Amino acid sequence: MTIDSMWAVRLHAFGEPEVLVRERVPRPVPGPGEALVRVHAAGVNPPDWYARRNFDTIPAELRPPLALPLIPGSDISGTVAATGPGSAWEVGERVHGLVNFPGRGAGYAEYATAPDAHLARLPDALDHPTGAALPMAGLTAYQYLTQLLRPAPGITAVVNGAAGGVGHLALQLLRAGGAGQVIAVASGRHRDFLHELGADRFVDYTAGPVADTVRDADLLLDTVGGPDAHRLLPVLRRGGRVAPVFLGDYHREHATSELGLTFNDRFWQVRSSGEDLTALDALVAAGTVRVAVTAVFPLADAAAAHRRAEQGHLRGKLVLHVAD
Repeated sequence: MTIDSMWAVRLHAFGEPEVLVRERVPRPVPGPGEALVRVHAAGVNPPDWYARRNFDTIPAELRPPLALPLIPGSDISGTVAATGPGSAWEVGERVHGLVNFPGRGAGYAEYATAPDAHLARLPDALDHPTGAALPMAGLTAYQYLTQLLRPAPGITAVVNGAAGGVGHLALQLLRAGGAGQVIAVASGRHRDFLHELGADRFVDYTAGPVADTVRDADLLLDTVGGPDAHRLLPVLRRGGRVAPVFLGDYHREHATSELGLTFNDRFWQVRSSGEDLTALDALVAAGTVRVAVTAVFPLADAAAAHRRAEQGHLRGKLVLHVAD
């Protein structure tokens, strides 16, 4: 074991969670305007297992090129261990961020490099598991709502998949932004949890079609997508907006021409931003937004974390513990 190496989880072939292997690899070196972060915790996100499977649910011509071996992960929380030329960070500062996304984050490791602008100072009120759970899911909800959708105060919003990583944060941001009514859609076991987060109404999708009980909403924020996504469209009034977070079959031509709906997702992609994360951190530190962490796995058990993630029905986020 040498001082310029580290433990990391890599994959040398695409496939099931078992391709994730913990091994010694060279420690990265920060470049100009970058910090080397000693990672204490790493977030587990859908793009991590999509990449592990070589994005097999996306048409081949649209898949981003991936070079092996690959260290997954883009959500990190830790302390600055070293800085590159011109970096504004100082050694020892607590930081977190969605790093190098879209791109190669390499967060499932003891050390990771990140451009200065991708990192935010981790507030003292937040621990590292929370710091690792927040960036991708939080920035997805925050950027989508504040920079793309900009919903008017007083609207009725439906959040599908409201207990998940993006969903439970979007629900709280809608409440904080002045939504008149936020309706949470999830399975029945999440009812109390979502009411605690501020949902005005809860709908158990396992009990029957959501559209049987919800109508005339202004906004549908759908964090689930999938082949049956179009079944939720009747919850919207004519002129309502659909905000898909993931790919889904919404029968768009029918939805726009016959139902009069608009879609707010074209050319949108969450991006790394320490500035946006700092604004989001302030809401979390103030208690306005709560970050739910379902479970914390050791770095060596990254495969187990992926197996749990792919089962779905998560409440909040999964995190990898890397170091104390």
